[in-house]
Amino acid sequence: MHLRLVQAADRIKADTDGRLVIELFPNNQLGGDTDMLGQVRSGGLEMALLPELIVGSMVPVASITGIGFAFGSYADVWKALDGDLGRHIREAIGKTRIHVFDRVWDNGFRQTTSNGKPILSPQDLQGFKIRVPSSQLWISMFQAFNAAPTALNSSELYAALQTRVVEGQENPLSNIFTQKTFEVQQFCSMTNHMWSGYWPLVNGRVWSGLPDDLRQVLTRHLNEAALDQRKDIEELNGKLEKVLTEKGLTFHRPELPPFRAALVKAGFYGEWRKKFGDESWSMLAKYANGLG
Repeated sequence: MHLRLVQAADRIKADTDGRLVIELFPNNQLGGDTDMLGQVRSGGLEMALLPELIVGSMVPVASITGIGFAFGSYADVWKALDGDLGRHIREAIGKTRIHVFDRVWDNGFRQTTSNGKPILSPQDLQGFKIRVPSSQLWISMFQAFNAAPTALNSSELYAALQTRVVEGQENPLSNIFTQKTFEVQQFCSMTNHMWSGYWPLVNGRVWSGLPDDLRQVLTRHLNEAALDQRKDIEELNGKLEKVLTEKGLTFHRPELPPFRAALVKAGFYGEWRKKFGDESWSMLAKYANGLG
């Protein structure tokens, strides 16, 4: 994401003859994601690229794309997010007086790593101590599998795995690589249990204060950068499986329908349909392998 943002910022500066310059601060230099969302809302920070989990704390429907085992492929994800579900989420974000761009950026499908044994079926998750982000959606999904989810910040993850405070975790392959999870885990099960992405946000007052020609340039280049970044992540994930295998991680591909069936039986989908509402749920269901 950072590389594509740098590229977009350079192009925006060039195309506006230096009238619009974007300064980038990677690696949470301006605070954690929750802090940055608050700063964008207040105007202390003009722009931020934030995960749907964090945006969902402000606009609950933004986190609907994280429903477990909803999307079967990237094709389904992009049809939904570039289609009416994406428009529905953006309209909800827009009501908070924050401008959101058309194209969501990719974080990838999340996979499950473990020690001792691979996760090959829902039964393997029973009693399994797994680290998850601090989100009720994540927690409730693993509770539906009768696992033992523990919410921890990503900065605490490596030590928690190393000391066996938790037995496993879930993340996209890119995070598993950059966070060196492979050093303290044995197995990676390609569960594809959630897709996650990042929404590019701009403070509403800042956006409305920009001349129209600058808004057009900013929009065009950020949308183009998002499409390029999506291709980057998909290609990277294909390469990372080989890289992580060489580093000692053993990969498994479990059958996924039993996992979804377990969530249906536990009432997970019914619970979250009530929380998101029928309108939002029906939009998700169009692309989500018949959630209904």
